[in-house]
Amino acid sequence: MATVLVIDDNSSVITALELLFSLHGIDAVGATTPDAGITRMMRGDIDLVIQDMNFDADTTSGDEGAELFQRLHGQWPDVPVILLTAWTELERAVEVIKAGAADYVGKPWDDHKLLTTVNNLLELSEARRELSRSARVARERRASLSREHDLRGVIYADDATERVLSLAVQVARSPLAVLITGPNGSGKEKIAEILHANSGRSGPFVAVNCGALPSELIEAELFGAEAGAYTGANKAREGRFEAADGGTLFLDEIGTLPAAGQTRLLRVLETGRFTRLGSTRERSVDVRVLSATNADLAAMIRDGTFRQDLFYRLNVIELRLPPLSERPADILPLARHFLGADRMLAADAERALLRHRWPGNVRELRNVMQRAGLLTTEQVITAAALDLPEPDVMLDAQEIPADEIVRVLRDHHGVIAQAAAELGLTRQSLYRRMERLGIPRR
Repeated sequence: MATVLVIDDNSSVITALELLFSLHGIDAVGATTPDAGITRMMRGDIDLVIQDMNFDADTTSGDEGAELFQRLHGQWPDVPVILLTAWTELERAVEVIKAGAADYVGKPWDDHKLLTTVNNLLELSEARRELSRSARVARERRASLSREHDLRGVIYADDATERVLSLAVQVARSPLAVLITGPNGSGKEKIAEILHANSGRSGPFVAVNCGALPSELIEAELFGAEAGAYTGANKAREGRFEAADGGTLFLDEIGTLPAAGQTRLLRVLETGRFTRLGSTRERSVDVRVLSATNADLAAMIRDGTFRQDLFYRLNVIELRLPPLSERPADILPLARHFLGADRMLAADAERALLRHRWPGNVRELRNVMQRAGLLTTEQVITAAALDLPEPDVMLDAQEIPADEIVRVLRDHHGVIAQAAAELGLTRQSLYRRMERLGIPRR
């Protein structure tokens, strides 16, 4: 049962509210002075406060109520406070509302309206506390993941990213091949680094971008070449497989590997042996192969441009890294990281970052923040400084984190139309998102 604390110097007001709430399944306790109210708050178990604006008989300014609210809000910012106010105190009450009070109720109050306000605030407060508890559990889980594994300094806060990281460290010590899929700029190489860092392999991490190499040189890059093996090969050189012996070889953009390179790679994966270009001597290596692609390899297999048997060799374990738009909780932590500790994001900048689609993913976000940091002399970065294009359509409600919705609802005292406007949603979209997340309507 929820508990409401009534702080009022008039004991008859306390008694009336205790009776009203008891008839509707709400427990109520009273305090007749601000100090007594603070003392009762310190004992805990208070879900909502209803406070008077004046406590001395000869005082009508509302200053006492404003001071009491500041004490309450400073120590218990998540507990909603309703102001009991006379019409003569209305202007002062509005000031306190702007400072963070949840609502005000005029004297004499309407029982039905007061109960509706109290029930809605209790539900919203419980949803906020539940989200806070969930966020705390998630932080503890992420901290444990970082303590137990080397995550190479990755910045994240989204559950989708956490699932990828958890699976990555789970399979890191296996010798099996891993295929990392995801769009360009999403951080696939960082996942490969994490796999290597937690593999227990003592050799180096060697990365090759297959898409950046001329097709005629890919085999020499991967397998090495003897002197004279091709024009310009004046001396023998080791390939990336030899360089990665005892460690990990990361083949990025594996879908661009030409047919001859695919055939030779398949043989190495099957036997662990290869020959340099221009040589007949077989060499053997102990290499864990990781690969990554943003291409649809299944479609390439159907088109005959990628070998199916090689696909099965590479795709023993698949790690799918979602685009940044599908892990919105990562956006602001990453933005702050790229911006630097000495700069801050304004509220409108945060909203703009959350609304943007990020087709270039983490790479685009990094470029935007670095550009804004370089071109802006102010410490606080605004939305204008980000220079992001206006969205063509409203942001999908599915992309807005639950805690952001609860925060905006609280800022607007539960008024759906105002909250939806700030979030860039229609009222119907916001209602659907609230229902799915279990956030109560006011």
